Amino acid sequence: MNGDWLIRGRDGRLCAYAHAPDGDAVVCRVERYPAGPWTEPRRVGGDQRLHPVLALARADSGYTHLVSWRPTAPGESGLVHSTHFQSHLAALDWSPIGHPNRKGDRTGPVAVTVDAQGRAHVFVRNKGGGVSMRAQAEKGGWDPWQDLRSSRGRGRLVAVTGESGLVTVYNLTPGGVRRFTQREPGGTPTMDDAVLPSATVRPDSLSALATSSGGVTLFYVDEDGGLYAWRGDGAPVRITDAAGDGAPAALRCRVDDVDCTLLAQRARSGRIAFAAYPTEVEDAGAWWSESGDPLPADSLVALAEDAQGRVVAATYVPGGPGRMFLTRRGDEKGLALEAWQRAF
Repeated sequence: MNGDWLIRGRDGRLCAYAHAPDGDAVVCRVERYPAGPWTEPRRVGGDQRLHPVLALARADSGYTHLVSWRPTAPGESGLVHSTHFQSHLAALDWSPIGHPNRKGDRTGPVAVTVDAQGRAHVFVRNKGGGVSMRAQAEKGGWDPWQDLRSSRGRGRLVAVTGESGLVTVYNLTPGGVRRFTQREPGGTPTMDDAVLPSATVRPDSLSALATSSGGVTLFYVDEDGGLYAWRGDGAPVRITDAAGDGAPAALRCRVDDVDCTLLAQRARSGRIAFAAYPTEVEDAGAWWSESGDPLPADSLVALAEDAQGRVVAATYVPGGPGRMFLTRRGDEKGLALEAWQRAF
């Protein structure tokens, strides 16, 4: 999965998205009411068979955009898109949005983000390893595919919309992490001059977060075991030792009236580790605190805020029907979390 799979819907209820046990569909569970019990899984997007790939993004409106690959013919696949407007209602049926090379099999991982106008921007590697994009048109439908260039990418693509409403996407290549940014609303993201040397970046450890009115921070794990932050306007800053090897979940929240960035990562112990620091002040340092029981290596972690503005952390354990555990921030000062509870 690529993106935040735990999303607060327009009505304040949390929605959790995951692959169905057989892997050929996406299912959603929703809180019956804010902080309440969860519904049974509901298939997303109709009966089309999907590959086990999913990218998600939340629009400012609270709508969820989902993108996946589906088989179209022997040895061929195409991308499909769905929108989930209301938590208690079914999502739209999957709608085809094509292939970056017109036809062929899957070309790589997918990322999606939503701009300030509510238009989804889908990014995927093409067969040359570069990045292709297709965006929703202003008056409905989709604009044509565009090749953003770059080449021989590896690992996950990361796409994010800044507070300005402009879109940024990152691609890890042999020559470095390349950044593509929009210059104006609705414009085509272009590769800028900022390059993060990639020699030691772990390919599937990238995540990004809007951290100021004009800034997006990229987080990644280095082969030396450090967790770094990079905004493209200088050298990366080592925040602390990484708790684990995967991409950290990141969320901006207020802790004792301080604008903080909260990070969560499955630690090498199998437990979930949390760390927080004042947003964009990485030099302040951060310290991990582990929580909960050890989880399998393929478990997912997500961060969100609930209808009351409380931080929520969730873990999802695939296999069988899947299991999800939740913890919320308590009422006391600091970032004290309540005991983990099984949601389903």
